[in-house]
Amino acid sequence: MEFEQAVRTRRTTKAFTSQRVDRATLDALFELARWVPNHRLTNPWRFRVLGEQALTRLKQAVAQQARADAPPAADGEVVAAAAVAKLDRAPTLVVCSTVVSEDVDQAREDRSATACAAYVVLLAAHDRGLAGYWRTPAILNTPAGREAVELPANEELIGLLHLGYCNQTQPVPERAPTTDFVSYLD
Repeated sequence: MEFEQAVRTRRTTKAFTSQRVDRATLDALFELARWVPNHRLTNPWRFRVLGEQALTRLKQAVAQQARADAPPAADGEVVAAAAVAKLDRAPTLVVCSTVVSEDVDQAREDRSATACAAYVVLLAAHDRGLAGYWRTPAILNTPAGREAVELPANEELIGLLHLGYCNQTQPVPERAPTTDFVSYLD
């Protein structure tokens, strides 16, 4: 697939087949992500592919949080089940985080580089016939969620990447014209 075609045709997909992404393919995606420019070659990105036990721990944390946050009139179990179901959309989940530098400027640059690395994973997955989407679930910013996915204190969540084989057709959404966001300065 040509680069421009990949950028223009990649879509957020929330319906997947049950087929997991194999390790060799994941390794190839991460291999490409490591080539993202990063100031001082800090390689700040971290990718954690969730296995069954990690996913179970995350689901437990999500369910507990959903029950606690449920409105008084709501059935907590129904709310919890709906929250957990979002984690079952894709067969392969990858936590993407960045190592946080004590230097504020470096931390900002590392965060941006890691976000680019996450996007490279999504584009490379699309190039291989996979689908995906990027979420930032609040649970991964809580102690229980971070513990579930072994996210240490010195790392910041960038996103939870859902990867798999597409089971839906996505329309191309309208995009703002470049005249809405590009300025040429004298």
